[in-house]
Amino acid sequence: MRAASKAPAVSKAPAASKRRSRHARDRRRRCPAPLRGPGSGPGVLLLAGTGARGRTWHLYQVPALVAAGFRVVTFDTRGIAPSDTPPVVTMSDLIADAAGLIEQLGLGPCRIAGSSMGARVAAELCLRRPDLVDRAVLMATFGRPSAFLDAMSRAERALEEAGTKLPEEYRAAVRAALNLSPRTLSDDRKAQDWLDIFQIPLPGEVDGASSRLEADAGVNRFPAYTEIALPCFVVGFADDLIASARGGREVAAAIPGARYTEIPDAGHYGYLEQPELVNAALIEFLTEEKS
Repeated sequence: MRAASKAPAVSKAPAASKRRSRHARDRRRRCPAPLRGPGSGPGVLLLAGTGARGRTWHLYQVPALVAAGFRVVTFDTRGIAPSDTPPVVTMSDLIADAAGLIEQLGLGPCRIAGSSMGARVAAELCLRRPDLVDRAVLMATFGRPSAFLDAMSRAERALEEAGTKLPEEYRAAVRAALNLSPRTLSDDRKAQDWLDIFQIPLPGEVDGASSRLEADAGVNRFPAYTEIALPCFVVGFADDLIASARGGREVAAAIPGARYTEIPDAGHYGYLEQPELVNAALIEFLTEEKS
């Protein structure tokens, strides 16, 4: 749904408080009507990765979390219409938006879970606004980019600056190879389903309503992660080429007391490829009593 000032568009399952904080009023956010669900327990904010809509979580994770009794909130990040699409979106913007949303909905301190860029935002929330976070799940994450990810980022920027438009079929094949596990790709039916999905334009590709993300991807955050004082659970995907499982293990080693698990036969979209394993690990961590 479209927010009045095109701030982050929110979906909730189920209703949460609509109390506004000063921060939320200053940024002129409005909370759209919630999705209905039976959960009445603690709030969970799910943070999607770069270019992904909040509804990415609604296929598998939201139903499982609501069934476990949680109130779940997802939203479209700044840079993806109908949320604001300024020319540039920074990491500070993403952190402020997530923090403001928690305050606006009266969720804090709440459980948060993110994948890829969403995991990096979650980690920064633990550092900058620990008062808003109860615990965090970081999926497909890293503390500094690999040489391969650096090369991919430079190549994508070069393509954009050159104004080169690749055929949709080729782009779909590349996205599949980069984001899915060999097991998924070896199943012809699953592979074709994903290839069909990947040919659907990403948000902003049709109407041009997208933003350039400048999220300090090249910065080494390992020294900062040693200062995180909240319970964290890092989930790596064994076949992830974008955020390697090794990178996830390094993040878990850097955060004091963090736990780590690795999901087999899963690429960068492991939470969609192996939802049962991911959901079981997610719910176990989110429901356990704090020591």
